[in-house]
Amino acid sequence: MLEPYEWETLTTVLRLGKGSNPFFLIDYTNRTFKAKLDKIKATQSISRVSRCIDNGPMEGFWRILKCEMYYLQKFYTYEELRQSIDDYIVFYNTKRLQTNLKGLTPIEYRNQTLSA
Repeated sequence: MLEPYEWETLTTVLRLGKGSNPFFLIDYTNRTFKAKLDKIKATQSISRVSRCIDNGPMEGFWRILKCEMYYLQKFYTYEELRQSIDDYIVFYNTKRLQTNLKGLTPIEYRNQTLSA
């Protein structure tokens, strides 16, 4: 079953219309849902069957987000939570140095890799 925010996302994307070619990271395989995605030519990214490791990097990211941001604050509205998540993602990609990326931020590492 889809979470309310996933239905909200799908509804928003359905309004975009043809040519938008959205990309969904949702492990939901309901036929009706899949038909709606096919109708708007959306790409759905799901892990391979019995390959939970496919999703490991994203699970790691959400763990870090929870430890560094979510558990340290109280959120009184959905919008407040959503804005905090958006802000953290920007911080994570542009300011948070990472040892596994040679002390660079993800954006710096990506730019360095692309220019090599």
